[in-house]
Amino acid sequence: MSHLGIVLIAVKTGTLLLGSLITFLSLKAYRRTGTPALRALGIGFGLITTGALLAGVGHQFTALSLSQSVVIESSLTLVGFAVIVYSLYAE
Repeated sequence: MSHLGIVLIAVKTGTLLLGSLITFLSLKAYRRTGTPALRALGIGFGLITTGALLAGVGHQFTALSLSQSVVIESSLTLVGFAVIVYSLYAE
């Protein structure tokens, strides 16, 4: 495995950990307050984190190419950001 591959795994692991923490904290705040915007925020970050996870797993453990994995990740990131934008406008 190349140095770049190791760095990619490290960055994806960091993204997974921090994204999971943000998702957890957002959903915990939603449960405490009942604010729909916090639920949408948690879902948005959850989608982005899931995209990073699926891209990493897809590239490392399946026959997906790096380009295919990036398309999966980018698609879920796009949807996640759309949900986050919605959360900023939700009342």
